[in-house]
Amino acid sequence: MQLITEEDMRTLLENGRRAAANPNYDPYPVLKLFTPDADATWLISQADPDEPDILFGLCDLGVGFPELGTVKLSEIAAIRGPVGLPVERDTVFRAERPISEYADLANEAGSITV
Repeated sequence: MQLITEEDMRTLLENGRRAAANPNYDPYPVLKLFTPDADATWLISQADPDEPDILFGLCDLGVGFPELGTVKLSEIAAIRGPVGLPVERDTVFRAERPISEYADLANEAGSITV
């Protein structure tokens, strides 16, 4: 499965350009990635326009401390869960709020809850 579609990448790059121009820009997540056989989840809201392998979003590795930050797409793609399953894209995920609100909710709950 392709983790990021071309359309999603265009949106991620545009969000990255807007965030670089306006530090208060708070985009909605564009996609949700997850490990089907573990507890890791990523809500990705933007990509670095100069280095598209660098993504920004809410990262939850399943240890109770979700955080906003950067992650490399190539590193996510290389992850395998305990039984060897690769990371997948949630094809039905549709963001309902800005990334900062997902971060606040995740910090309260100790994990991403969407």
